[in-house]
Amino acid sequence: MIYFRKITILLPLSLIITLPDSLQAAQEKPNIVYIMVDDMGYSDPGCYNPQSKIPTPNIDSLANAGMRFTDAHSPGALCHPSRYGLLTGQHPFRADVASWRTRPVIREGQMTIASLLQSNGYRTAMVGKWHLGFQESGYDKVLPGGPADRGFDSYFGIRASTDIPPYFYIRGNRAVAPPTDHIKANNSKDWSPIQGAFWRAGGIAPGLQLKDVLPRFTDEAITVIEGHAKSKTKKPLMLYLAYPAPHTPWLPSPEFQGSSRAGMFGDFLVMVDAMIGRVLKALDETWMSENTLLFFCSD
Repeated sequence: MIYFRKITILLPLSLIITLPDSLQAAQEKPNIVYIMVDDMGYSDPGCYNPQSKIPTPNIDSLANAGMRFTDAHSPGALCHPSRYGLLTGQHPFRADVASWRTRPVIREGQMTIASLLQSNGYRTAMVGKWHLGFQESGYDKVLPGGPADRGFDSYFGIRASTDIPPYFYIRGNRAVAPPTDHIKANNSKDWSPIQGAFWRAGGIAPGLQLKDVLPRFTDEAITVIEGHAKSKTKKPLMLYLAYPAPHTPWLPSPEFQGSSRAGMFGDFLVMVDAMIGRVLKALDETWMSENTLLFFCSD
């Protein structure tokens, strides 16, 4: 473990910025890692709620090491508006955010935080949930208008939430495998119809398991971090890691089942926290944490 003092900023929706001491003296631009989780509430992590029934040691450690914003707000109440606000710096009402199902919400040529950093010498990467639309004309074709066309040098992720079909991975601007199979709808006994292990029926890529999406994104993010460190490039890294959890479907791996006192949701958030811990460990082990700003928030 590499120890350094961080200035950590945690928003009510759980934003974290980590600024190591070494950065203050460094002339080079810092790396930036921005982690967004999905549907985590203000009082879910222990750092905001001493009575929380959900252990979140990694989130708590970031909050406890620094500062917290207690009057900061998401730009939108839903997934896609909040992501539009984050990436463009504009209020969601300035765009037709509801169009995400068939076309890009962010206009061609519109500045994003990724394109801004890209123009300032950053290598930009995104892993995770996009939910801001592609120009869709078939999933066996190029998918224009996504992260690869809005400022990110690389992208691996999914089109939207893991309860909204079709379900398939995207690398760059193409499906890794088109959603040619079909998955039946699912919900959990004793939960409301849209809670628990809930997902909608629709197309799914052959072999894709919804329970594997969260750890797969963590693996991909760590690959980005380790690859950047090994490249010895002078370019700083900006990584946007957009987890689709703990949004439904709540799918904690067996080792996390029963790990909270808040049911399936709580167990899934414990798993999310553990995935964040893996990312932090990768930053430490590659020495990138010596010169990295880290942000964490929920939508």
